Amino acid sequence: MKPIKKIVLAYSGGLDTSITIPWLKENYNCEVIAVCVDVGQGDEIETVKEKAVKSGASKLYIKDVKDEFVEEYIFPTLKAGAVYEGKYLLGTSFARPLIAKKLVEVAHKEGADAIAHGATGKGNDQVRFELTIKALSPNMQIIAPWRIWNIKSREEAVDYANARGIPVPVTKDHPYSMDRNVWHLSHEGSDLEDPWFTPDDKIYLMTTPPEKAPDKPTYLELYFEKGIPKAINGIEYQPLKLLETLNEIGGKNGVGVIDMVENRLVGMKSRGVYECPGGTILYTAHKELERLTLDRQTMFFKDTVANKYAQIVYDGLWFTPLKKALDAFVDSTQEKVTGTVKLKLYKGSCSICGSKSPYSLYNQEFVTFGEDKVYNQKDAEGFINLFGLSIKVNALMEQSLQKEQECKAKKMKAI
Repeated sequence: MKPIKKIVLAYSGGLDTSITIPWLKENYNCEVIAVCVDVGQGDEIETVKEKAVKSGASKLYIKDVKDEFVEEYIFPTLKAGAVYEGKYLLGTSFARPLIAKKLVEVAHKEGADAIAHGATGKGNDQVRFELTIKALSPNMQIIAPWRIWNIKSREEAVDYANARGIPVPVTKDHPYSMDRNVWHLSHEGSDLEDPWFTPDDKIYLMTTPPEKAPDKPTYLELYFEKGIPKAINGIEYQPLKLLETLNEIGGKNGVGVIDMVENRLVGMKSRGVYECPGGTILYTAHKELERLTLDRQTMFFKDTVANKYAQIVYDGLWFTPLKKALDAFVDSTQEKVTGTVKLKLYKGSCSICGSKSPYSLYNQEFVTFGEDKVYNQKDAEGFINLFGLSIKVNALMEQSLQKEQECKAKKMKAI
């Protein structure tokens, strides 16, 4: 490794990154510049500056990228319909490449020798950060303290911080690992490591427990244009404000809690509890609009693409040729995904009440159970005969073989 004089650190103000600053200074004897990328952490940002300075950073950058996050990371993934393992809406996954991109920008501006992150050696984030750095700055050195230092647990990390007078947001009694942005809030660790454990309602910070949600349903109408949400109940919003509004509405109605055991990229299973109210509403509505506007073959193939897209995002492969190619396909499918979806939110559920689009492929004249003048039901006979021809041929073959076997059995019996 080349001599390191200046390190840019991905800084959140949390436990891991708070202790990383003094550790880097103690072990590399160099300047540490903290970079906090604001993807919607909320109140956490307010205390970051003071924490960074107290922890020993020479400088702190705070990058507000919430608009970029929603428009260039969240919405493309929404259009793709990407859901990891059928449940996870990728809240942490697609935030990491954006954060890493900003780290690279600051590192180049500051002439830094290395970029450091506080991701553990067991998780997915280390991969997401480092693959992005490799894609955008292939010669940059990367430091991952959790893979080097002697700290082996979050309890030891708390002790390390306390010994140096560094304020941290967790205690040994409540050591949840949480990640928050404008899309979701994740909870991992502690008693959640037992997949049989049922978390207390106090864990939820974005959503109301369904039992305590309003007794009357809330109805919404979401308008999309080329796969992008534009308006709620006829009122147009900027992307970030639209998502924040849906988070508030969905959260009040207990929508968007996802409790799952997932397969991490590094090979182990982990349990996470995610709160994603606005995202759940958007995914539900967007999928329904696609059902109305996409033809059968495109919709079926897009489901295959969505699964691959989700894996790519989860695995940290955002800045790759395949991701770029899939985006081109997804964008082409969204040209006519324009229209309005009506939803009902009630005590944790998010259900469809109706949909309409100028590009709707639903033709009532063809599908009606009443009398029509456009569909000849006799045509179905020929279609079924051709569609089922291979089935018939196979059955005839089986029938012929059975007759031959019966004949042989009779001859053997006669002998």
